[in-house]
Amino acid sequence: MSKKAKPDLRTGMDAESIKNDIINHLRYTQATDLDSATEREIYKSVVLSVMDRLHDNWLKTQKEYREKKTKKIYYISMEFLIGRLLDNALINLGIEEPIREACKEIGYDYEVIRDMEDDAALGNGGLGRLAACFLDSMATLGLAGYGYGIKYDYGIFNQRIIDGYQVERPDDWLRFGTPWAVTRPSVMYPVRFYGRSTPYTDENGVLRFKWENTQHLYALANDIPMPGFKNGVVNNLRLWKATSPKSLDLTSFNQGEYINAVRDIELHENISRVLYPNDKVFVGQELRLKQEYFLVSSTLQDIIREFKAQYDDFRELPERVAIQCNDTHPNLAIPDLMRILMDEEGLDWDTAWDITTRTLSYTNHTVLPEALEKWPVSLLRNLLPRHLQIIYEINKRFINKVHETFGDDVNRVRRMSIISEGEQPSVQMANLGIVGTHKVNGVAALHTELIKKTIFRDFYELYPERFTNKTNGITPRRWLKQCNPPLADLIDSEIGDSWITHLSDLKKLDKKTGDKSFMTKYRDIKQQNKERLADYVREHYGYDLNTNAIFDIQIKRIHEYKRQLMAAIHTAALYNRLKANPDLDIAPRTVIFAGKAAPGYAMAKMFIKLITSISEKINNDPDMEGKLQCFFLDNYSVTLAEQLIPAADLSEQISTAGMEASGTGNMKFALNGAITIGTLDGANVEILEEVGEENIFIFGLTVEEVEELRRAGYSSWDHYNADAELKQVIDQIRDGFFSPDNPSLFHSITNSLLESNDYFLVMADYPAYAEAQKKVEALYKKPEEWFKVALHNTARVGKFSSDRTISDYATDIWGCESQLKEGREYQGTKK
Repeated sequence: MSKKAKPDLRTGMDAESIKNDIINHLRYTQATDLDSATEREIYKSVVLSVMDRLHDNWLKTQKEYREKKTKKIYYISMEFLIGRLLDNALINLGIEEPIREACKEIGYDYEVIRDMEDDAALGNGGLGRLAACFLDSMATLGLAGYGYGIKYDYGIFNQRIIDGYQVERPDDWLRFGTPWAVTRPSVMYPVRFYGRSTPYTDENGVLRFKWENTQHLYALANDIPMPGFKNGVVNNLRLWKATSPKSLDLTSFNQGEYINAVRDIELHENISRVLYPNDKVFVGQELRLKQEYFLVSSTLQDIIREFKAQYDDFRELPERVAIQCNDTHPNLAIPDLMRILMDEEGLDWDTAWDITTRTLSYTNHTVLPEALEKWPVSLLRNLLPRHLQIIYEINKRFINKVHETFGDDVNRVRRMSIISEGEQPSVQMANLGIVGTHKVNGVAALHTELIKKTIFRDFYELYPERFTNKTNGITPRRWLKQCNPPLADLIDSEIGDSWITHLSDLKKLDKKTGDKSFMTKYRDIKQQNKERLADYVREHYGYDLNTNAIFDIQIKRIHEYKRQLMAAIHTAALYNRLKANPDLDIAPRTVIFAGKAAPGYAMAKMFIKLITSISEKINNDPDMEGKLQCFFLDNYSVTLAEQLIPAADLSEQISTAGMEASGTGNMKFALNGAITIGTLDGANVEILEEVGEENIFIFGLTVEEVEELRRAGYSSWDHYNADAELKQVIDQIRDGFFSPDNPSLFHSITNSLLESNDYFLVMADYPAYAEAQKKVEALYKKPEEWFKVALHNTARVGKFSSDRTISDYATDIWGCESQLKEGREYQGTKK
């Protein structure tokens, strides 16, 4: 009888193999041992042991794609807000428990080790987090999906609140390196800038152009594995790091001119140094444009190299490759692919254009005209002269088509031109994206309809078949199984775990509202999560949360249209009510804000100061004890969101109707049993459709009513004078009640509401918002009813899985399908 084979040290999925692998990595990779290792060294060895268990499938997956000649999807994004990776990798590999046991056996608590990981904050917010969810879904669905981004040395800034003000600190997430990234010295490409475009005639008498006398630097590939859920698929996120082609100038160095010696190296490597904060506009910032082209050029070179290794005919490119541009930032891929196909591969314009447009597609993320990216022609002429030449030719041919279709409609031509007119002409990147791709998608049903009717109306009339909707989604692996284990375990015990890859299976929970035992457990889990958050906040912030209160949470980028100001005004109004009537019978409430304001966005930063000032007033008033609290938690991140979302009772999604493209925080909250209070904006509209109007608190003006109000002539003073409660809070803000040491501190806020006529309609929507909040309170006083509504939210938001979103992209835009063989897709257990 043969002995059972001993699990391999590097690939065994049992705790003993993992423990020995961790110990080996301590000794042989890090030159330390258990007796002297720090927690960070233990963390690194744990990650390296996880990487060992990913490598075989990582290599095998790529080999399968090559052998099957699978159509590849390249997802290009300036942002990937991937957060921490350890928990997610363990869940998708199915080795959470063996890792915990292995850590315990070497004398460490897994939670302590996990917390050594820094968030990879390579994004500003929703755009980057969406990209991260999409990579998880592509791998889980068995699609040959590759993410392409930049390995920023510094991610989105660390936020500190000092004296109530936001202060930005560098996010040095790589100060200790990252064990998740594999550097590929063999995958490095030159990226060129400047120079000139020189015409010449080739041997066939055809006019060609050569981009010459350029300056260049190199893009070095760093790969991070993206495992699917229990299916053996490991896809790839490739992040480019800028490196200088120049070595140290020893002459300058030896003469004591150290700065000159390293200057050129620093200038080149600055390109991947820092993620730009999401300011309103990037006005003529050459470094930002360089970053965008750096990403596009290196990625396209990589795609072309991979393609040419397997195929000879570029006309096959659209059948073998799909390139998705996440927002306008990668849209320079259009002229760059044209340049490669014509200047380097010798194709004619028409063939190159057909290939380019059928290969590329573009996702739009905004309905705000002022947020559409544009670059000065003068900047492009200097930095990318050949690309500007191609863009002008694209525009000339496109304008001819507009004339053919619509005649001499001068205004229409001006609106649709890729090149804007005026003293300082600019390239309209969204217009370029629509003209140079075969599909343009919005990210929620309302958003897509709005862009067709407003900012892209002319284009929709010309190319109706190009526009499609792909409502955003979230990965249930991170946003339920990982961040809310007690709820995930309860669901597994009731309906099985098929929901992890088929989120619509949660619909089976709908019938559980009459099951008292289940509802008690569901309610208890929410309480556990609130207590867990309270422990976290006490440890990290020093605040004591009232866990018996409504946890009313608004977490998102700070922006006027997201209307944190309205929630702050309501919190102050609650304070005034309680001061006027201390015996008022209200449900206790803990209001929590978190989010970062762009460093240059003065108004958003002043909102933070106002919220912290209101918080100080409330939290230091003994009359509010047990009744009302307000907190601003600094340095919002994916990891903090994973603490806040499972604990929330109320999800604040209160943007001005018509301004939020989609939102995904709304989906995460609803999935975890928070009830939404929101406007009919973004994906709130579809959440309403899914959960039912009785299970959501909808208030405020609709998109049509916003338009009509502005058209008819809106006066914020009318609302100020008509609502005594609102007027009292505005007066307090204006007169220094919340800033006694500087009474005029918040005049910019009150002026925006009154003197500038409240563009974001905070005062117009406030009465309806306050009324909706009264309904929230009334329902919360009936716990059985509240938690039935909460469960309906958990049960009915299966549509908002990013798996569904990615399936829709694959079918309608990319023209590809899953490569999972029968039986490899995780089906889960069903009950």
